[in-house]
Amino acid sequence: MEDISTEQKMVTLAKVRGFMFPLLLAIFEVIFIVLFGIFGEYDENGNPDHRISHNASEENIRQLYPMFQDVHVMIFVGFGFLMTYLRRHSFGSVGFNLMIAAFVIQWATLTSGVFNFIGKAQMGLPFEINVNFASLINADFAAAAVLITFGAVLGRISPAQLLIIAVVECICYSGNIALNEYIFSAADVGGSMVIHTFGAYFGLAASFVLYRKTARDHPRSSSAYHSDLFAMIGSLFLWLFWPSFNAALAEDSARYRAVVNTYFSLAGSVVATYFTSSLVNKGRKLDMSHIQNATLAGGVAVGSVADMVIKPWGAILI
Repeated sequence: MEDISTEQKMVTLAKVRGFMFPLLLAIFEVIFIVLFGIFGEYDENGNPDHRISHNASEENIRQLYPMFQDVHVMIFVGFGFLMTYLRRHSFGSVGFNLMIAAFVIQWATLTSGVFNFIGKAQMGLPFEINVNFASLINADFAAAAVLITFGAVLGRISPAQLLIIAVVECICYSGNIALNEYIFSAADVGGSMVIHTFGAYFGLAASFVLYRKTARDHPRSSSAYHSDLFAMIGSLFLWLFWPSFNAALAEDSARYRAVVNTYFSLAGSVVATYFTSSLVNKGRKLDMSHIQNATLAGGVAVGSVADMVIKPWGAILI
């Protein structure tokens, strides 16, 4: 009787856990709708009551929308396919990448708006969350940080746990961005520190908490031919669009330098990856995990100084 009772409890618990994810997702989405309804506003470019010229609004679209689309492709296609490297979690990586990115761009817009209001509290402005192309790009950046963390815990957590991580990380991420912007004023146009490093260390902390010895060297935590192939597609999308990622929020000549410097830094990292991978592997063979990830290192490494006058040779050296 005790065994039957225990089994029934386990079945009931499993059913409750099954409902946890859709319930949490629905609750948060309702909260987002309410908060955007109360505090969300277009900026002057989208507000029909604001006296701004049509040409100025069109110029804003021409400048930022192409960069925004490039970053958007990186988040939803690049990161999604890059994470298909595990043979048993390919569907989950692409599917949950879409879900978590769509969730984060909403939540990050709200959390960033709150911290920006706190940072500008001395100006005496009413609290509202302005939505514009810059905020959309910043929301995609927040999604990138969370997806980097996702890569560290891929295959180890449930969808509900992933959702909780995204909620907590977005708050921490927005606070870290505000701290850098209003206190430290550190140069980081491409987010090497506040996006990539932050997401990586958050992922390490999450994986440390969720670590299980039985997961080490598990057969499911390996790649296969088809999974490596799809992951390489993701790497190519990220590699191609990374100059836009680093240059999206730069202005004028700084944007020009960010594109050029990132372009050469990525090219240099590809060459360095191929000869290093060949040197360190037995039989002088290339390792696909190196090709998928290390070829992108140039874009990450140059991010903080991408808009500075470092010259093409300096970008390649980085």
